[in-house]
Amino acid sequence: MFSNDYSRRKFLKQAMMASAAAAIPGFLLANEYSHPRKIGPNDKVNLACIGIGNRGREIIEALAKTGLANIVALCDVDMGAPHTDPIVKQFPNVPRFQDFRVMFDKMGNQIDAVSIGVPDFSHFPITMMAMSLGKHVYVEKPMARTFQEVELMMKAAEKYPKVVTQMGNQGHSEGNYFQFKAWTEAGIIKDVTNITAHMNSPRRWHGWDPKIKSFPAAEPIPSTLDWELWQMATQGHSYNKDFVNGQWRCWFDFGMGALGDWGAHILDTAHQFLDLGLPYEVEPIKLEGHNNFFYPMSTTLAFKFPKRGKMPPLEIKWYDGLDNLPPIPSGYGVSGLDPNIPPPSTGKIEPAKLNPGKIIYSKDLTFKGGSHGSTLSIIPAEKAKEMESKLPVVPASPSNHFANFLLACKGQEKTRSPFSIAGPLSQVFCLGVLAQWTGETIKFDRKKKQITSSKKINDLLVGLPPRKGFEQYYKV
Repeated sequence: MFSNDYSRRKFLKQAMMASAAAAIPGFLLANEYSHPRKIGPNDKVNLACIGIGNRGREIIEALAKTGLANIVALCDVDMGAPHTDPIVKQFPNVPRFQDFRVMFDKMGNQIDAVSIGVPDFSHFPITMMAMSLGKHVYVEKPMARTFQEVELMMKAAEKYPKVVTQMGNQGHSEGNYFQFKAWTEAGIIKDVTNITAHMNSPRRWHGWDPKIKSFPAAEPIPSTLDWELWQMATQGHSYNKDFVNGQWRCWFDFGMGALGDWGAHILDTAHQFLDLGLPYEVEPIKLEGHNNFFYPMSTTLAFKFPKRGKMPPLEIKWYDGLDNLPPIPSGYGVSGLDPNIPPPSTGKIEPAKLNPGKIIYSKDLTFKGGSHGSTLSIIPAEKAKEMESKLPVVPASPSNHFANFLLACKGQEKTRSPFSIAGPLSQVFCLGVLAQWTGETIKFDRKKKQITSSKKINDLLVGLPPRKGFEQYYKV
């Protein structure tokens, strides 16, 4: 369960030291906080893009397409690799950097905002440095890999209130968001007691040997890649092609599996508008092919949330894995591939026996939903027809997720997935990942934000201390 350079005893000692250090008040960086530049209504946002290949490329293209941004800097730890070429060719005259710290040092006064399209474990230091310098932040989901990193990002957002933040769960600016909000406010969605969330499409690690006893062997580092910087605050790994270019998502040390990848696209609106906050328990019901290195072949998790005001206790059951389908209610109908899911940078999404989505069970109604911007439908069809006249008008979105961020940078809108909303959602997934990793039921104190069932797992909320050069980002 621990990196190859760390024994359990050393890990626990260092994790406790990191936890204590995180509690010490201090400055994030040596620099004083720089207030964001006021951007005029006719001006564009000067945007630096960190992570320009694969998903990073798609984010940059979407932000540029709004017409609201000037791309002023490009940064990637693998600058010059084939997957970074398309963006370089689109913006051939834009300055390029391999190290985000060098970029901020040389161009900080020319940058208003950053897009961060890098692996999950890399989000944190880049985001924290950008915020401390007064740069607005668009960061892909989930916000960070560890619970404590997300907590510090939320605290930084409070410390720097003029910095605009947006997590990249794009459905939060599409039909799914506005419908869920309107239906909740109108009392159509109420008294929800159970939600089934499912992601049963193939994942990158399906087909790997779950009896793995060690990390893959070291391979020659590509000449274009700064491997030390790629690892960011993590430590103890030698380069292997199965760690990079999306493969990082497979490993407990780097990514957050299917839950971290898809959870925010499936559960974001339910989490916000049902005021779920953090669970008091996460139970691993099924972990097929569990090992200490990469994610199980199939996972079923139960997230348990208490009564919230007049809302009853609620349980979310998460299902992933090719043959780990949830129970389907009568009248569910056909499971089509959701047209609202954007294609991944690696190609098309492969259809599954049950495509990504959710089933929401309330006292009187059952709702069927997909992922991203997909709207809900009431099932069975007969009940939907009966309810048709009672449904409220759902307003259209004034802006997509990317335009919403840039307009917020200009002071013309507020972001719909700021860290105050996206942070607790991301922390739900962090707790789920710990249940997957350890195989243990997690009892969680929502008020103290501590795991009460295991000191060992509670230390994992913080994780290993950052390696030298990255400590400064862990103080707010």
